Amino acid sequence: MEKEGKEWKAQVIVFPFPVQGHINPMLQFSKRLFSKGLKVTLATTHFLLNHSTFQTQTQTTVTVEPISDGFDKGGMAEAASVEAYNDRFKAVGSETLFELIKKQRIPVKCLVYDSTLPWALDVAKKLGIAGASFFTQSCAVNSIYYHVKHGLLSLPVPGPTVSIDGLPLLQINDLPSFVSDLESYPSLLPIMLIQFSNLEEADFILFNTFDKLEDQVLNWMVKQWPIKTIGPTVPSMYSDKRIEGDTDYGFNLFKPSEDSIMNWLNNRETGSVIYVSFGTIAELKKEQMEELAFGLKESNYHFLWVVRESENKKLPNGFAEEIAEKGFMVPWCPQLEVLAHGAVGCFMTHCGWNSTIESLSLGVPVVAVPQWIDQTTNAKLTADVWEVGVRAGVDEKGIARREEIERCTREVMEGERGIEIRRNAMKWKELAKEAVDEDGSSDRNIKEFVDRLLCSRIDSSRPDSIGN
Repeated sequence: MEKEGKEWKAQVIVFPFPVQGHINPMLQFSKRLFSKGLKVTLATTHFLLNHSTFQTQTQTTVTVEPISDGFDKGGMAEAASVEAYNDRFKAVGSETLFELIKKQRIPVKCLVYDSTLPWALDVAKKLGIAGASFFTQSCAVNSIYYHVKHGLLSLPVPGPTVSIDGLPLLQINDLPSFVSDLESYPSLLPIMLIQFSNLEEADFILFNTFDKLEDQVLNWMVKQWPIKTIGPTVPSMYSDKRIEGDTDYGFNLFKPSEDSIMNWLNNRETGSVIYVSFGTIAELKKEQMEELAFGLKESNYHFLWVVRESENKKLPNGFAEEIAEKGFMVPWCPQLEVLAHGAVGCFMTHCGWNSTIESLSLGVPVVAVPQWIDQTTNAKLTADVWEVGVRAGVDEKGIARREEIERCTREVMEGERGIEIRRNAMKWKELAKEAVDEDGSSDRNIKEFVDRLLCSRIDSSRPDSIGN
């Protein structure tokens, strides 16, 4: 039941890009704001709202309301191209987001918008409310994009190495794929660069990371903007346990096979299982799927492999039957619950930022098999900076071969290197918890964000101002 308006301190609208990897961290941040007395409404598209589920626990903390992106029936798949979708989303979304905020009974103090949707800040300014840009990727990756945007890193990259303030020396294959290979996804790099188009006008800049995780690059970035870290954005019961009942993000585009997975894990020995998942979007080449399959089989470890229905056809013929005693393949699963299970010894991952943050927060060692976007940079940090795993090498075709898959799993699961990796993983787990716990760095930043909203005076004649 919703509280009466007079009981709320203020209201915030949270507006993510409509894909699961962007919604989850912003939804989790919403729960933190709710726990500090704010009413929070998450705005998402009609199509996504009609094709996903929000759990009851989430709905008791966050109100979810639809807006139109111009593709209410088919979503992004209905658009002719990425550019066409974004253009239509901006045109229609600006109007419907404006109307959603305007009709709220409880006055809205701030719009927290996905950094890839900078036009949302114009909506906030038009309404005379504060705008907070929320970056769902790491500081490291966005620093690279910033350097490209401002000509500090020329394209194509001259190579073979790149030196960027606050980051280790990077090889070409450590850079985000949009930067290292300009021909791979030419329509997507502009979306990454547009995040900085009006950033100086934002009232708040929030990052899903924590201070000690990216301290060096943060030290450089705070000289450019007043960045605040608010992560890791994982459900509270897997970190500080301060939000009762917060055991899941509460939003799913896919239906997990929860009971059968947990029963299978319960029958495995401690630390004996390799958990394999490549997220909601990454599509592996058929050749890579085959090499991965045989590498897992030849490692002789038990493995739990999330193979989306669209990827099933890429598996070797008869593979499911061949590995029935050692492997368990499912179309989707409750990742946090799996990572927290004692039977899981390592996480073979594409190194999307959400998966990376989750593995760090739960202290699970990693075998990194990055595919595209930011994953290559996250894999570099995972293996060489945070030292919580190993990165699989690839051949001239960009394929991690079965021998390499087997070698990496053994290195993490066995021997002296594995012991060191597990020790480092537990260290980062404690530091992640420390950040969001009472008076931790991220907790302080969230409190400061809330306090500024509660005591701010927005001058609609000066829409770029927020003062105390």
